[in-house]
Amino acid sequence: MLIREIQAQDNIQVAKVVRTVLEEFNVPKVGTAYADPELDKMYEAYQKSNSAYFVVENEDRIVGVAGISPLANGNPEVCELQKMYFLPETRGLGIGTQMMEVCLTKAKEFGFKQCYLETMPYMEAAQKLYKKSGFEYLDEPMGCTGHSACPVWMIKSL
Repeated sequence: MLIREIQAQDNIQVAKVVRTVLEEFNVPKVGTAYADPELDKMYEAYQKSNSAYFVVENEDRIVGVAGISPLANGNPEVCELQKMYFLPETRGLGIGTQMMEVCLTKAKEFGFKQCYLETMPYMEAAQKLYKKSGFEYLDEPMGCTGHSACPVWMIKSL
């Protein structure tokens, strides 16, 4: 499996991965990444400054995704880990750990001091990865991500 930066031709597959995983976990379609306007144009969305989005490719098929971008309406030293999702076939293979390292390395290269994320309480495997990567729970959200249905907030110092 190959981790690489997103390309324009990846948009359809990326949106499908995100929606497939969100549907698998019965995540609300409103107030989550499912409803994000950029979901169908992720390549274009991550062309802005201090943003990067990565895909996991296996035999010409995208099976995992994640990215970092400045935290919307937040401290400019804080980035957000965004839209990190993996199809079931990739879970438990260490790909999430590798993707996390790629994203956090890029965040440091951009000069961010902290990385924030939001998730759902029942996405326990994801939270286990986040904790293993050094994220800690917060009591309230940061910034203004538009993900009002995500009640778990975490942060990590870079």
